Amino acid sequence: MEKILGWESPSNIALVKYWGKLGNQLPMNPSISFTLKNSVVRLKVKHETEDVSPSLLKSFILNGQPNEKFRQRIQSFLESIKLRYDFLGNIALEIESQSTFPHSAGIASSAAAFSALALVLQSLKNDLDGNPNTESDFWRESSISARLGSGSACRSVYGGFTLWGQSPALPASSNEYAVMIDTKSIHPVFTNIRDAILIADDSEKSVSSSMGHSLMHNHPYRETRIAQAEKNINNLLHALKTGEEQLFAEIVENEALSLHGLMMTSNPGFVLLKPATLAMIERIRNFRNNTGINICFTLDAGPNIHLIYFEKDKQPVSQFIQNEMVGLCKNGKWIDDMVGTGPVKLSE
Repeated sequence: MEKILGWESPSNIALVKYWGKLGNQLPMNPSISFTLKNSVVRLKVKHETEDVSPSLLKSFILNGQPNEKFRQRIQSFLESIKLRYDFLGNIALEIESQSTFPHSAGIASSAAAFSALALVLQSLKNDLDGNPNTESDFWRESSISARLGSGSACRSVYGGFTLWGQSPALPASSNEYAVMIDTKSIHPVFTNIRDAILIADDSEKSVSSSMGHSLMHNHPYRETRIAQAEKNINNLLHALKTGEEQLFAEIVENEALSLHGLMMTSNPGFVLLKPATLAMIERIRNFRNNTGINICFTLDAGPNIHLIYFEKDKQPVSQFIQNEMVGLCKNGKWIDDMVGTGPVKLSE
């Protein structure tokens, strides 16, 4: 009998960066991110019981078109987690995925996609078992599965601010799954934090994130980076709790530039920043210095700027984006986003 399950899941933007892997998709250092509201993937899975040999995944459609490269990645992921979901041995899947953002927008599409798929699989397991998890178990198990598909995906199963990786700063933290940072530990100024994603370049990256992670194994600054990340985790949690905007901005920019510094100093080294990226950074810092408004920037492993600002500053920052930043964006493209509340189950 054919059935359909679906979840909408967001991407996230890391403030303290995950860079470097251990073992089976475990992080070299802890990271903190916030989940986005508008940059989401809606994923529907049609499933029916049958002999799935030779392929567990019959089809994968991305934004209305077959995508063989991502289909193979998902097929490998599904094969790798059969021990977690034994029903995958006798079920055939057809997956249809739609994203609200372009693949090259500097948004972690794999984080949204694999978190959505993990939520579908965990929901399907509960339906088939007839013995559903507690709510906390459901999210934790989904986070574990999402991590096995894409490390940062484990942070996308929660809304708000999340931490992934074992850290003394948060006793409940784990390398195997992300945990949500209690809203009681978040100052009101951060509860509506915004993210303007400025597209400096929309071409495919010259170096994949997987390759970048692997270069941390023998990186000369590896141990220093681990210590830096732990220090920034502690300081960022403090800033989030106390509402210290300036400290927040200092940590976020330090992490962004450290990430790209690690790329440039790896062996082989590589540069993903573009001239427009550097021009944007200069204008952001000039605006902050001239106005006293605590905007800041971060970057993923790519050239596009995430301009982080507060709801209370929306009017002047929006004018700044239109007047000074849009002209630096590729074809004037940027995405208006903000912190979100997390995944949503889709109606069948």
